[in-house]
This record gives sequence, structure tokens and C-alpha cells, in this order.
Amino acid sequence: MDIARTLRTDDHLPAWTPAEFEDQLRNKGRAYHIHHPFNVRMNAGGCTPDEIRCWVANRFYYQICIPRKDAAILANMPDREHRRKWIDRILDHDGHGDHQGSAAGGIEAWTRLGEAVGIPRDELWSLQGVVPGVRFACDAYVNFAARAPWQEAVCSSLTEMFAPQIHKDRLATWPTHYPWIEAEGLAYFRSRIPLASRDVEHGLQVTLHHFTTRAGQHHALDILQFKLDILWTMLDAIERAAQ
Repeated sequence: MDIARTLRTDDHLPAWTPAEFEDQLRNKGRAYHIHHPFNVRMNAGGCTPDEIRCWVANRFYYQICIPRKDAAILANMPDREHRRKWIDRILDHDGHGDHQGSAAGGIEAWTRLGEAVGIPRDELWSLQGVVPGVRFACDAYVNFAARAPWQEAVCSSLTEMFAPQIHKDRLATWPTHYPWIEAEGLAYFRSRIPLASRDVEHGLQVTLHHFTTRAGQHHALDILQFKLDILWTMLDAIERAAQ
């Protein structure tokens, strides 16, 4: 999948400074799915148990696609130093070492979230609850990561800039609004806060160094918007499925 390059009237102007470019990237947070009506309602305690289970089951497909996406990016990276940093993302989700405790990985942590909301492990892993819209959006993202220049695929990961707040919101509101969810099931959200911050540092470094013209910086913003659209589209599909 190729992200179309849109010609803009200011593409001939000098590039933004790194600080200005970073501000432009961070301003994209206004389109993050933290603002989606379903997420707002979920964090306000307005979802039924079935709606929570629908969300968890469908987001699980995204979770298992993340290491596939990162492996595709890794395969396209010619530089060993970047690969050394990027491979941590795969291990974060698939697990490492003895695969116990915190080494079990994000996919296992999400599986435990599924169990905490009442989805048996086998049922979650069967993917029978994944709706076509979510599958299509996630597969499109993996496909983009495999085919795009690796720097562009890295740029698409910068939605992680906005992720810590969405996890903090869940940790702050879910225990009160959804006391029926076993507390240990929320461990995934807690673990992702420091990991997302670490990953953003590397992703930003790559993006700020690669996109060094005004036209290139606009293209980077389009790529980030594409990823934001993926996440928003997923929630659109989940919201419809949960009705």
C-alpha cells in the first residue's frame, strides 16, 4: 500500500526545524482514537460487558499483528544498529527468555485481559470474534509496513506518542467503572506506558533525520495520518459490531 503524496502550496518552502517538525507530528494527536466516541464512552463507564468483550476480542487481532508488522520493518532495515533497537519491539509482544512474568510479552498480557473480561483463552485465540473491518484495517497496516521504505514504516509507528495517555485513562477509570474485570487483567495497559515512551524516542529519531524537506515532512504527516485512520477505522468497526 502506497501513501499518496499530496502537492501543497508550501512544499517549496524551507523545511521545518526538527523542533517544529516534531510539533507538527505531535499535533496529529488530535485525530488519535482516544477521541473516538466509543473510546470516550468506554472510559466513562458506558459500555456493557458484551461491548468490552467485543473490544478486547477485536483488539487482540491488532496485538498479534504488531510483531508481524515490526518483523516486516526489521527485514527492510539495512543498518544493524537500528535492527538492534527495533527487535525489542517484537520481543515485547511475543515474549522472551523464559516467557514468564513480565517476559511473557504483550500478547500473553492481552490474553490475560481477555480472560479477565470473560473470554476463554481458546476462544480469543480462535479469532472468531474478529469482524471483517478490523481484520482489513490490521492487514492493511502489516502490508504497508512490509512494502514501504523502512523509514516510512517507522514513521507510521509514531502513534505511540499518544498511547501512554490512553493507557493511563484506562488504568484510572476501569477499576471504578468495571469492577467485574479482574484487576490483574489490566497489566497490559500498565506495561505499555514505559515501553511506548522508549519506542517513541527511536521512532522520532529516525523520522526527524529522514524527512528533511518540507515536501518530505508533509509526506510523513500523511503517513502518520494513515496510521491514525487505521486505529479510528478499527473502532468504527468495533462500535458497529458491539451494537
